[in-house]
Amino acid sequence: MRFILLLISLFLYSLPSLAAASCPGPLQHTVKTLVENNPVDLCKSYLGKVVLVVNTASKCAYTYQYEGLEAVYKTYKEQGLVVLGFPSNDFSAQEPGTEKTIRNFCRMTYGVQFPMFSKTRVIQRNADPLFATLGKLSGEFPRWNFHKYLINRKGELVGSYGSHVEPTDAQLVNKIKLLLKQ
Repeated sequence: MRFILLLISLFLYSLPSLAAASCPGPLQHTVKTLVENNPVDLCKSYLGKVVLVVNTASKCAYTYQYEGLEAVYKTYKEQGLVVLGFPSNDFSAQEPGTEKTIRNFCRMTYGVQFPMFSKTRVIQRNADPLFATLGKLSGEFPRWNFHKYLINRKGELVGSYGSHVEPTDAQLVNKIKLLLKQ
């Protein structure tokens, strides 16, 4: 009887590591929501969706891209797209506010409803785990705010787009639409 209990215990103990092993690298992270700091397991929450990960900032020349990100999210969320915003103060201190200030700015100014997460480090030498993974897999770390990473429904990184690529750029939107059909 003890032997059976030991086997069951070992099996149950190994379940989290088995689940982690089955989750693709880009989604194999837990991040915290903006303001509330609730943990979100990206694999449990977003595997099976097309995911667009973006490092954001409120005082950047590209801040207007929030509008395009929200438009793309609103247009394709029912088909399985999710946009994940990660504010970062890494570039010229262009995200200096508190997380509550950031959330209010995004909602009041751009009507942002897509999920936003706590402030994140994205520069290669100090990148938080999610952005370290995305940078290594793509060979590109963000060089400025509003860098975008595209992840397919299987949790695989399939694209990296610099800040100059608009969220509504035909190339990016066509790729999203293709991935949503898969």
